[in-house]
Amino acid sequence: MTVDVNKTDGPADTPPAGPEAIKAIPVRHPGRYVSAAIALGLLGSIIYAFAQGNINWGAVPEYFFNGRVIEGLLNTLLLTIVSMLIGIVGGILLAVMRLSKNPVTSSIAWFYIWFFRGTPVLVQLFVWFNLGIVFTYINLGPIYKDYWSVFMTPLLTALLGLGLNEAAYMAEICRAGLLSVDEGQTEASHALGMSHAKTLRRIVIPQAMRVIVPPTGNEVINMLKTTSLVSAVGYMDLFKVAQDIGQRAGSVVEMFFLASAWYLILTSIFSVGQYYLERYYAKGSTRSLPPTPIQRFKGMLPARRPKGVSA
Repeated sequence: MTVDVNKTDGPADTPPAGPEAIKAIPVRHPGRYVSAAIALGLLGSIIYAFAQGNINWGAVPEYFFNGRVIEGLLNTLLLTIVSMLIGIVGGILLAVMRLSKNPVTSSIAWFYIWFFRGTPVLVQLFVWFNLGIVFTYINLGPIYKDYWSVFMTPLLTALLGLGLNEAAYMAEICRAGLLSVDEGQTEASHALGMSHAKTLRRIVIPQAMRVIVPPTGNEVINMLKTTSLVSAVGYMDLFKVAQDIGQRAGSVVEMFFLASAWYLILTSIFSVGQYYLERYYAKGSTRSLPPTPIQRFKGMLPARRPKGVSA
């Protein structure tokens, strides 16, 4: 009797039994649904309370594009841009002074930053506006001579109060950005014969911008909202105009809502600009930049087939 060694008990084409596939069961998070329901309930309650309140909502669209409101809006933008320019230029100078090896220069910059960061902006505005008790008149020789009360207009008070205060904060931001650049690059630039000023302008500052830009964008948005303080010295910004219109029309709270809407619009626009500016200076720091919201939206759309190609 012979035995066939090639013979098997089962079918020849049956594969060997492998490990069973793991059936993943997602973890349930009932707390998320509860917290979402509570948040929606609170949001609905707030909306219902505002809808039932004694608020003349029609006054908001009525004055939204009013000539005085638009003029106050432009004054706010002007004040924001000029004050930030003063703050950025002053901040760069103070940061360079702060990093100087000259103890006198470094101490002056430190005292400036300490003083302006340690006092409220509103107090600084009132101090500038009332310095006439110290300087009765200002005398610049043949260029200008007049009483301090005439010289220190609400616009000039606002620019000095906001710009000089912002310079103290920008100095710390710029100093952090300059310190983020490796010292070896400065030494290499000096070895090539570049002056200290040229090294800062061409080597250090361009690389430091990646660190400086994000907090500077936040400072711009913060400056836009801080401009509302200048209404205390009589400057006709957006908040001051809305306040005056509200008192005359008997819609004070409604005009505050209007001003808030304009501030939200402007901060949203500035936030978009900040986003793309950060992407520009982030080139080279990462291998690939994340897609923009527009690119992500286009990626969600179905791809178009070229003309002449059928399905």
